[in-house]
Amino acid sequence: MQSLAVFCGSRMGHSGEFADAARALGQLLAEQGKTLVYGGGRVGLMGTVADACLGAGGRVIGVIPQALLDKEVGHRGLTELHVVRDMHERKAMMAQLADGFVALPGGAGTLEEFAEVWTWAMLGYHHKPIGLLNVKGFYRPLLELATGYVDEGFLDQRHQAMLVVESDPQALLARFDHYQPPRNKWD
Repeated sequence: MQSLAVFCGSRMGHSGEFADAARALGQLLAEQGKTLVYGGGRVGLMGTVADACLGAGGRVIGVIPQALLDKEVGHRGLTELHVVRDMHERKAMMAQLADGFVALPGGAGTLEEFAEVWTWAMLGYHHKPIGLLNVKGFYRPLLELATGYVDEGFLDQRHQAMLVVESDPQALLARFDHYQPPRNKWD
């Protein structure tokens, strides 16, 4: 895996542990020679992960819609910054540039980005690893919801199992290195 798309909040959240995890992930990506692909913002956990990767000598590619750049939330110090028309184009470009996906804590936008790449994997559109950096158990409710989907017959257990869940960035990336996607009925 050479590049990792990271979905995360444009806010910091209430716990310093979220920012610590974002910094640790950004530094680790740089140390491992991996490119960070993210939403191009300079604010919140987005800016934190990007600054940590850049500060450790890493390569960072941002993808931001023009409307957000116009609101002056774009990061101007990146290795590359792609300005796109809208959120749909942003997600498509991030998916194309990335060899895997990780969601740090975030809000509705983070959830939406994560859910879309997970759905694409279920449909066989890609076979890239998808991870949740479960800082402070942040994603526990989502994981419980996924179990409910399986229990009620709306999700195959193999699709639930495709999620790589760790609370430590190093453990998460180590599991990505050995990721084997499940076979889909469409493959």
